[in-house]
Amino acid sequence: MAQHHTTSLRLRLRYRFDHLVSGGTTALIGWLALVCLAVVVPASVVLVWSDRAAPATLSGRITAVWVSVGQTLKIGGAVGSPLHVLASVSLALVALLFVSTLVSLITTGINRRIMSLRLGHSTVLETRHTVVLGWSDQIFPVIGELVAANANQRRSAVAVLAPRDKVWMEDEISTRVGDSGRTRIICRNGSTTDPTGLCRVSPLTAKSVLVLPPAGDGADAHVVKTLLALDAAVPGPGQGEAVVVAAVRDSRNHVTARLAAGPAGHVLCVDDIVARLLVQTARQPGLSLVYSELLDFEGDEFYPVAAAGLVGRTFGEALLSFATSSAVGLLHDDGSVTLNPDPWAVLGPADRIIVISRDDDTAVRSDVAPHVDEGAIVTAGPRTARVERLLLLGWNRRAPLVIEQLDQYVSPGTTLDVVALGAYAATRGSRAATAARSRLEVSFHEGDITDPLTLDKLDVPSYDSVIVLGETGTGAGAETETGAETGAGASDAPVAVLAPAPDPEARADDRTLVTLLHLRAIGDAAQRELALTTEMSADGNRLLAPARDGADFIVSGRLISLLMTQISESPYLAAVFEELFRAEGHEFHLKPAADYVRAGSEVSFATAVESARRRGECAVGYRLRARSTTGPDYGVVVNPDKRRRVRFSEEDWLIVLAES
Repeated sequence: MAQHHTTSLRLRLRYRFDHLVSGGTTALIGWLALVCLAVVVPASVVLVWSDRAAPATLSGRITAVWVSVGQTLKIGGAVGSPLHVLASVSLALVALLFVSTLVSLITTGINRRIMSLRLGHSTVLETRHTVVLGWSDQIFPVIGELVAANANQRRSAVAVLAPRDKVWMEDEISTRVGDSGRTRIICRNGSTTDPTGLCRVSPLTAKSVLVLPPAGDGADAHVVKTLLALDAAVPGPGQGEAVVVAAVRDSRNHVTARLAAGPAGHVLCVDDIVARLLVQTARQPGLSLVYSELLDFEGDEFYPVAAAGLVGRTFGEALLSFATSSAVGLLHDDGSVTLNPDPWAVLGPADRIIVISRDDDTAVRSDVAPHVDEGAIVTAGPRTARVERLLLLGWNRRAPLVIEQLDQYVSPGTTLDVVALGAYAATRGSRAATAARSRLEVSFHEGDITDPLTLDKLDVPSYDSVIVLGETGTGAGAETETGAETGAGASDAPVAVLAPAPDPEARADDRTLVTLLHLRAIGDAAQRELALTTEMSADGNRLLAPARDGADFIVSGRLISLLMTQISESPYLAAVFEELFRAEGHEFHLKPAADYVRAGSEVSFATAVESARRRGECAVGYRLRARSTTGPDYGVVVNPDKRRRVRFSEEDWLIVLAES
């Protein structure tokens, strides 16, 4: 009862206070004056009566109390005739009203400005900064890589525009990215499809603009609208020198986005790049680790260096002219790129050598030809292509692209078994994906790849390579991106997910994690290491994946973020990556080191470079089998010092840039 009474009293006092506040300004001023007098007057009386120097008479003490009250409340406290006292109080009240009004106006203006800044509506006044348009999980690796790229810059800035709260964006970036070093992160609130809103981040004076695809459906349409808005915000050719880099997911929207970006823009197609890299990695395990090293600003990267001192000499001679950098191509005066040119190609005065180096100032000329051991170079004939059995688990809109790419790489007679949800895989999917296949024999099977019974029936260890695609779990027949009728042949098979995920890409990663868990159990039971290449959307899910250390993962979100950042800093790399990721161009290979140098002997890496040169290839590193499951590099060494001596075994690989 006592507790109930106390609670009721508190509620009654709160109710009376709320009623008092709702009475308006006049009532508040009146009550505030009464409370002040009720506190100040008794306190002044105590002060006067307790003062040993106080007047002895009652009138004198009352006067002293009045002076104390007046000084405390800042209303003068003057003594004298009533008229004098009244005039003094009136002047004090007028002064108090004036000062209070002035303070109120200043406070209101400051609060309004603070709220405006909090909303992120002010204009960014920066030059040579990087603009990031849009918000998705890709923004964190993008900003992280930009911070790493600008680590040696004295002054740099990244301006982010997205329809999110400014303070929330700053907190998220600070939490996920961490210390930004010398790079200032500036966030602004606004629509990326509104030309007026785009002006808040000053794209006209920026050095580069990155357009990120948002999460969910309609991402590609949003990217196209953003590119059109950017064109409206920076009208006319030559008005802005910023490098525009964007990404779309569906290959069917690639041409549209490129038209919107203009001739100077660079638009990456997520589906094409991921499909190509999935196939390349499935053909050459460990290749994903090589690209991770090359695309990360914290590792070795591509740099163009002047050919001073090498003009008139051949590219083959340039391969052994850098001790701590690896030459891989030429950047010509017209902006075109030639990767792995003919070793006898002569360097022109306007050519620049594209090298893989730790930094732009580490590409120092140093002749390493004396370190070549001619006796350790071996001449191995081309290996005979063999027929393989491949397995593709899962289906999404990238699956037809993967099959198309595989058909360009494999030997005739190679078989591919596709296991996916829904009757789509056995009907419309088979007709679309098997059209015009010259080398690959494709068979489709309906099944749930998260079901261990389905995987057990496949005899997974018998396959030479396994590719796991992210499958949303809605039934392959329900994927409208591939052109099938919605719901056609939807499967009633149970869908295994770890937790409800509204985002289709998150659902796909959930199903992939479950599939990998079962595949690991199959590999352990067979006491065999499965050759797995896995597609994932979020880098955080890769860390959860139940796979061996050093396994190949193609994380689409992080991969595209790294590519966009690299191109924004060095636009010529767009041509380099285009060459690397197409089947008919030059690409990185992991080839047996024993085909180049004598196995078991300690040789300099310059010897391997010279051996690769004689085959028309550029050696840029190696992978050691004994360290392939040991982090952080998992046996991959990119751009080693050519004077370093290495002992290769029969199971080690040389990383070379060669024709596909």
